[in-house]
Amino acid sequence: MEKRKIVFFDGVCHLCMGSVQFLLKQNQTESLYFSAIGSKSFLDLIPTNVRESLPDSIIYWNEGEVLVESDAILGITKELGLPWRFGLVFWIVPKGVRNRIYRWIAKHRYQWFGKAESCMVPTPDLKRRFLD
Repeated sequence: MEKRKIVFFDGVCHLCMGSVQFLLKQNQTESLYFSAIGSKSFLDLIPTNVRESLPDSIIYWNEGEVLVESDAILGITKELGLPWRFGLVFWIVPKGVRNRIYRWIAKHRYQWFGKAESCMVPTPDLKRRFLD
């Protein structure tokens, strides 16, 4: 599992779940896998001392490297086709600026997009892309 590319997401956040559904459609190579933050896969892969400092929105496990905040979003973007790959141009924006914008959106995501009662359940066809 360490060589996989896994998007860990907030399973009750409508914005996060919408992002997962978008990624499922746009990741044509099916290189991305998905799992909720706090899942067994998350607990198995992310060391306890690292977990404490991670955000609770989107975390990208790229074959053993943990990317967070705007780096996670841009890392995930590398797995998408055109026109979404053009988003990689945002690497030129200073990381501090990118992360401030990311944190602002993450802070307000429940207020703006809402919160689900439970985690999304994938269809049988998509279930193979979800780890647990």
